[in-house]
Amino acid sequence: MIARINTVAFEGIRARLVEVQCALSPGLPGFSIVGLPDKAVSEARERVRAALSAMSVALPARKIVINLSPADLPKVGSHFDLPIAMALLAAADLLNKEDIADVVALGELALDGSLLPVAGALPAALAAAEHEMSLFCPKECGAEAAWIGATKVHGASSLAAVLQHFSGQAPLPVAESGNVTQTAACKDLRDVKGQERAKRALEIAAAGRHHLLMVGPPGSGKSMLAARLPGILPPMTPAEALETSMIQSVSGLLEGGGISQTRPYRAPHHTASMAAMVGGGRGAKPGEISLAHNGILFMDEFPEFSRQVLETLRQPLETGDVTVARVNAHIRYPSRFLLIAAANPCKCGYLTDANRACNRAPLCAEDYMGRISGPLLDRFDLRIEVPPVTFQDLDLPANGEPSEAVMRRVTTARAVQADRYADLDDVTTNADIEGAILEQHASPDADGREMLVKASERFGLSARGYHRVLRVARTIADLAEEPHVSRKHIAEALSFRLVSHRETVV
Repeated sequence: MIARINTVAFEGIRARLVEVQCALSPGLPGFSIVGLPDKAVSEARERVRAALSAMSVALPARKIVINLSPADLPKVGSHFDLPIAMALLAAADLLNKEDIADVVALGELALDGSLLPVAGALPAALAAAEHEMSLFCPKECGAEAAWIGATKVHGASSLAAVLQHFSGQAPLPVAESGNVTQTAACKDLRDVKGQERAKRALEIAAAGRHHLLMVGPPGSGKSMLAARLPGILPPMTPAEALETSMIQSVSGLLEGGGISQTRPYRAPHHTASMAAMVGGGRGAKPGEISLAHNGILFMDEFPEFSRQVLETLRQPLETGDVTVARVNAHIRYPSRFLLIAAANPCKCGYLTDANRACNRAPLCAEDYMGRISGPLLDRFDLRIEVPPVTFQDLDLPANGEPSEAVMRRVTTARAVQADRYADLDDVTTNADIEGAILEQHASPDADGREMLVKASERFGLSARGYHRVLRVARTIADLAEEPHVSRKHIAEALSFRLVSHRETVV
């Protein structure tokens, strides 16, 4: 007789149902697990053995075979412990086989039989709901899994508690979803003195999700500006919060079962590897560009990142997702983020200061900024120079707009875009529009088109650059609450496009 229970295997943020089958047969006592288990799954034998021993339950003196079906799907992680133990108990007639046939279980067993939290409870609950099954998981994961709301979730503190639930001695309560984490206090844009043009670029970037490149000497405030961008972004919608939480769940970053509406802010160091940025490693976990989904990816010292890392950004910036390719799997993660890049104008950083620049200027600037390829540079909608702040500006009292006032304008502009593109799939902001939709909603008036055509001819705008100017102009018009794109919107959009440390660059 074979006992069956269900668990999941993760493919990106998707959880695929896996049937755990346990068979007890005559022969020499043994315990084997088959079905492409990794090292953590194979070691479940010893954890299950010790957990049952702690409950004073001895393994049957028979040949035990655990099969994880489908057998050609790689099984990774310690969350297979609980379903393996439950299938074994059912095969030994300590659990009713029919009671667990429509159950999805996941959890890591400690040697004393207690259940330890695991990553991926949220997508596991979604898989259980899709197949109309209930979910059993560690107690610490119950609040997270309960956010799905379409299936019963039971959180247990130990394997013994699971056994008592099915025997009717102590039924486990249905878990309740955690709290929505309040938006954390963000740094205020008013703290930045001077840099009014950079603040305007941040506002436009936030309103339309336009990628921004800031170039300026050390100490000019690039990192300070980027750190204040979360304070002017609107909170995530429920759909965005759930999708972002799914990524955090499979990464083991979701704490306390709560879901936050605060947009992610990721700032990887320039020594980060390609696997750390794009995703990979054991289990093909998401990288920084996926952890920044629906939020901000700040890359300081942009030219210092390896060329391989920089070039891998090109596809996610265009498509909004990334595929981690491995020999036995291709894992897709959503990666729709706002990229803010900061760079010094040259290696020493003081190109514009004749008293401090090195003796290789301006060739050092060409070599340094040349690390950013033309196709990647073309994907930045906004490019600005961030000049050093004068001592006179530093002595002035803070008199700029607070982040709250800027966020209200950004939120209004985002709401206008959401209504405008409500009937379109995968389009939520002006940065996403293209083709006929771009022509329909971002076409300028006659004067604006004449200016854009002349700029394209004079500065050699690429087709991508031409369209990005239109998108930025549409956002500028939305911030001004104007229905049509005019010459002044095109002019401002071009001013943020045609900027470089040396000369006009497109």
